Amino acid sequence: MTDLRFRGAVTPLRRPADAGTLRRNAAAAPAALPSRVDALVAQLRPEQPLHCLRPATLAAAARSFRAAFPGQVLYAVKCNPEPAVLRALWAGGIRHFDCASLAEVRLVRSMFADAQIHYMHPVKARGAIAEAWGRHGVRDFVLDSAEELAKILAETGAGARDGLGPVAPEARGLIIRLALPKGSAVYDLSGKFGAERAEAVALLRAARPHAATLGVSFHVGSQCLEPAAYARAVALAASVIAEAGVAVEVLDVGGGYPVAYPDVVPPPLSAFTQAIAAAVAAHGLGHMQLWAEPGRALVAGGASVVLQVQARRGGMLFVNDGVYGALSDAGAPGFRFPVRRIRPGSAEPPAAEQPFAFFGPTCDTADHMKGPFLLPADTEEGDWIEVGQLGAYGAALRTAFNGFDQAMIAEVEDLPLLATPGYELPVAA
Repeated sequence: MTDLRFRGAVTPLRRPADAGTLRRNAAAAPAALPSRVDALVAQLRPEQPLHCLRPATLAAAARSFRAAFPGQVLYAVKCNPEPAVLRALWAGGIRHFDCASLAEVRLVRSMFADAQIHYMHPVKARGAIAEAWGRHGVRDFVLDSAEELAKILAETGAGARDGLGPVAPEARGLIIRLALPKGSAVYDLSGKFGAERAEAVALLRAARPHAATLGVSFHVGSQCLEPAAYARAVALAASVIAEAGVAVEVLDVGGGYPVAYPDVVPPPLSAFTQAIAAAVAAHGLGHMQLWAEPGRALVAGGASVVLQVQARRGGMLFVNDGVYGALSDAGAPGFRFPVRRIRPGSAEPPAAEQPFAFFGPTCDTADHMKGPFLLPADTEEGDWIEVGQLGAYGAALRTAFNGFDQAMIAEVEDLPLLATPGYELPVAA
């Protein structure tokens, strides 16, 4: 008989309680760990990447977004599903979660019995729809085709049940994702999902008899620096709703809200939320529920990764994490991240900075991050480098390639390495 086994691609991040096993000459894990990055590095001297989570920063970002946005805030779990991150966002008032897979649905429900989960992937397996509906209490589903509508109706129909008994199909929320023209966001998301205008009109009309809540959603793209892009998308959604001629209760303006990087200072958060609110009012949609799906905007500043330099060759540093780990965005997309050197025990002032590029630990030449990353010119093998703004997609995109999938995780009190305009910062402890 065949032995069928399941394994995730990446082993879980190791907590520092296991750090003693990852350090040479360490007899046991430390009984207590410091809550500052520099002190943590000095004590652990980690040879594996060390993910430093900032719960206070995450909670503050959640509060900031909720205060600025005139509607319901759904955290996009795909951006960082680490349970400690989810707990920090919950502490900041997030109660709604945008999930794109059954695994994300299960994770959120296992942590928060009272969370509102929205299944926002436009293409889903039938079994995933049925389990989300029947076992986890998910009621909102996004779609962008007649075929997906048929699947959802079949799997949430009169025969569908939850843990207590039959579920009225009238409880459904059906959200039609609208295609947008290609935009100027760093990550354009217009090519894979979304119904074109005529199809979106037809889907609204077809879904209306089967939905307690009917909505329209869109996504302008990730790291969008143009507030007017949201206003244009709201205008398009309004015209589609008007043409459909049916009642629509929800307008989901998606994600894409930008954060700061060393070469990027985005408009303040208020510029985006005010542009959305003005467009909603101008097009007569003020009676609708307004949703947003921030991911990067909530979590980017809430985590950093500490790397160790394993070799230096001129202006190239060989480090122990890379594009197959937490630094995927520093590879082909070319994101620059804030960096600083950590050299425990040194009393000498740092040398003048110079630009460096990184090679990651794998054997693949493509494991290359050109930066430039500005660090002291005397940076050498054995030094550590903290890379900031990695709360977004850093941990989520890790792979097990070449066996470099081990990392540690700690919660720290430090402020983020870079602040984004419009977001509250916690009071430094």
